[in-house]
Amino acid sequence: MQIMDFLSKKAIITDIKSSKKEEVIREMVDTLIEAGDIEKRSRNKLIESLMGREALGSTAIGQGIAIPHAKSDCVGKLVAAFGLSKKGVDFDSLDGEPAYIFFLLVAPQDSAGPHLKALARISRLLKDKYFRDTLRASEDDKAVVRIITQEDEKRV
Repeated sequence: MQIMDFLSKKAIITDIKSSKKEEVIREMVDTLIEAGDIEKRSRNKLIESLMGREALGSTAIGQGIAIPHAKSDCVGKLVAAFGLSKKGVDFDSLDGEPAYIFFLLVAPQDSAGPHLKALARISRLLKDKYFRDTLRASEDDKAVVRIITQEDEKRV
């Protein structure tokens, strides 16, 4: 499984405006709605699911990365949005550092396998400092897609 298999090319934000955890999640969910991956009527329900997952423990894994995720009947297949914050957001990270790189994942209610594979794939690629730094320096969505595609192909 490669990241570009589930990352919506139309749901990439290279300058997240939000400065709080729930605002970031709202902004990224709205991007998935605008991209046509999630229906507008599912917005609040999905935000509740994502915030419910955050209440169990932060999805900020350290090194400036957060991977908010949830399972929901709002989607028929695994979808993801990508976001970058220039300022960083306090996301209750394990290392206490702000998060700059965000992957928001939404999986169908009954799909444990793809959901876990996607989380593992993102985590594995983001362990590479050069990859993280290159992503953080991205100026636009085309650069983000290019960088992720190149990394995906290197690590098949």
